Amino acid sequence: MPKEYRTIQEVAGPLMLVHGVENVTYDELGEIELASGEVRRCKVLEINGNDALVQLFESSTGINLSNSKVRFLGRSMELGVSEDMLGRVFDGLGRPIDNGPEILPDERRDINGLPMNPAARNYPSEFIQTGISAIDGLNTLVRGQKLPIFSASGLPHSQLAAQIARQAKVRGTDEQFAVVFAAMGITFEESNYFVESFKETGAIDRTVLFINLANDPAVERIATPRMALTAAEYLAFEKDMHVLVILTDITNYADALREVSAARKEVPGRRGYPGYMYTDLATLYERAGRQKGKNGSITMIPILTMPEDDKTHPIPDLTGYITEGQIILSRELYRKGVTPPIDVLPSLSRLKDKGTGEGKTRGDHSSTMNQLFAAYSRGKDAKELMTILGESALSDIDLLYAKFAEAFEKEYVSQGYETDRSIEETLNIGWKLLSILPRAELKRIDDKWLDMYYGK
Repeated sequence: MPKEYRTIQEVAGPLMLVHGVENVTYDELGEIELASGEVRRCKVLEINGNDALVQLFESSTGINLSNSKVRFLGRSMELGVSEDMLGRVFDGLGRPIDNGPEILPDERRDINGLPMNPAARNYPSEFIQTGISAIDGLNTLVRGQKLPIFSASGLPHSQLAAQIARQAKVRGTDEQFAVVFAAMGITFEESNYFVESFKETGAIDRTVLFINLANDPAVERIATPRMALTAAEYLAFEKDMHVLVILTDITNYADALREVSAARKEVPGRRGYPGYMYTDLATLYERAGRQKGKNGSITMIPILTMPEDDKTHPIPDLTGYITEGQIILSRELYRKGVTPPIDVLPSLSRLKDKGTGEGKTRGDHSSTMNQLFAAYSRGKDAKELMTILGESALSDIDLLYAKFAEAFEKEYVSQGYETDRSIEETLNIGWKLLSILPRAELKRIDDKWLDMYYGK
């Protein structure tokens, strides 16, 4: 039986100081029993001699220092994992909130995960089809990759996230594919949108949802992505599934880190975020990947809203260092009615060449991808020039490029949130658009592909 302490010295916001403790360790879980018999959970943030600084998961309202008891449980936070988690909805601490039965776990795992030995990693190489042309065709997602989506407040990243979760698949294999979806600090309305959207399409059957609402405590928000990744590691490396982990919104997570750090009176770093935020984000992102000798894999799409649309803000900045590329949503395209408003030029998937080509997508993929980028970039310049100098100032060829850029946004990027395009459809739309330009302009594409697809 764990020893009980009645030595709570003070309570300040979510923090509580317990005096005279023995053998208590950092990150250990505890329980506080109030005079009324109500039990609340907490964890150890700091140990100083015989004093433990403890953080509450629930509110500290109603805690009476003299007659509340604290017990330490001798373990850090754990999640009971099992294949029955698929199709279920949990709160940020892994408790079911969909009125279904409790999960009977196959095993209990520490939510901080086991670090993956870099030598045991396999290089990401298989193509994942999201059904979204701007990603599949131009910024290809590869199995085992971390590819964040940089959004901004008011942009439709929730719809995009739900669409990827519903549509994503590894092609040409009958291997099981699962989605682990973790939402942090979202409103009840958004949470409802995700759950309903997955139920409607039946995608919920292969999805595990962890939902932490905006009114849930900040410390729970820090546990949510770790709960999700623990479930993902179990499904990927024990049950050989391909798991796509979607984390939204990392900005709310980082704000919770900042809140906890401020409560502990730590010295703040950039913009008030703790100095260890880089390390902390890396402990999440680096849990994605593939392991040698295991069939399963974890591919990760973290979604973050950039404060003030600023990609040099610490959260997107640090995320960009740790992950392999980024998909950027643009306010300008959103105003034009392009859905999803993916800005393909500054977006980048650093591993796209590993997942494209013969046997993965199609032989003409990488050269048409380069040609589309080049043509769209030139078309955008031509359109800007047209705005300033008028149409008559452009040469005939520049007018064609401007027409191409317009059509590219309308037909290639803008596909709505319900359309699921196969990679062949995406490539064919690319060829259809390239046929707007004279063949002599397509200098980045090999003649054999031009003979095969140009103008067809």
